[in-house]
Amino acid sequence: MTSPRPVGFDEKMWTAPRREGRIVNAMSVDVEDYFQVQALEAQFPRETWPHQPQRVERNTERILDLFADSGVKATFFTLGWVARRCPALIRRMVAEGHEVASHGSDHRRADAQSPAQFLDDVRDAKAVLEDISGTLVLGYRAPSFSIAEGNLWAFDVLAEAGYRYSSSVYPVRRDFYGMPSAPRVPFYPRASHAIEEYPVSTVRLAGRNLPAGGGGFFRLLPLTVTSAAISWVNRHDQRACIFYVHPWELDPDQPRPAGVPLKSRFRHYLNLDIAERRLADLAGRFCWDRLDTVFGAADFRHPGPIGRQ
Repeated sequence: MTSPRPVGFDEKMWTAPRREGRIVNAMSVDVEDYFQVQALEAQFPRETWPHQPQRVERNTERILDLFADSGVKATFFTLGWVARRCPALIRRMVAEGHEVASHGSDHRRADAQSPAQFLDDVRDAKAVLEDISGTLVLGYRAPSFSIAEGNLWAFDVLAEAGYRYSSSVYPVRRDFYGMPSAPRVPFYPRASHAIEEYPVSTVRLAGRNLPAGGGGFFRLLPLTVTSAAISWVNRHDQRACIFYVHPWELDPDQPRPAGVPLKSRFRHYLNLDIAERRLADLAGRFCWDRLDTVFGAADFRHPGPIGRQ
């Protein structure tokens, strides 16, 4: 049984790659600091960001170390804000064979911007990341998965800005995000096929899409549930799973401001002390690679280096 979807959402004809007989999944990291998440925006107004203790570089280095030990390649959807302050981190990603992709300039939701503002946002982030990394940035992930039925124009803007693919849709129903009407598999969100969308993975059960691709559910649910969900996507759907994690999720010692609502506190801080062990387990248990490699977007990569060398 498939999910209903708006007219014009064409599935991409694509076969999941395999390595030693196993499907290769797509690992991704949303590179942002603890004070930039939407759930804590009341505690950390944007104008205070430069004055907060910055922990994103150290936490992302921990993920890079973990991936190096496990032989995992990944896509790092990185804020332009972070790249400007941590250029060595970006260069390490490239040197170790990872994909550098865009998470926008400073974590503004796509659906909170006009088309013109969004174009400026994604163009600026792309330019900064390309200049520092020396590679062409093909991919984009909207902060808080903020592309849905109400702002599908964002895909046209991304194509105009030169992106080749997006991974901005989570086909679930949530309070801050979600697009349950979208396909659960890679698809073309616009009739022009100018850009591809790689939605974060879900499991279809009892007529609903259930999260299978990381985030808070990765910390909330037992690791056996996450592993079973990834295995289900691989074996039942014969698809690659798209998984994501944030650097702050591996940091139980991050500052904890007062006044965070109970639900946000639960979502943000739950099981931070065991997330790194869980990620290491998944890294060793399944096959992983970059999104552009798994889904073929790398075929469109520029033949040579660009930007500052």
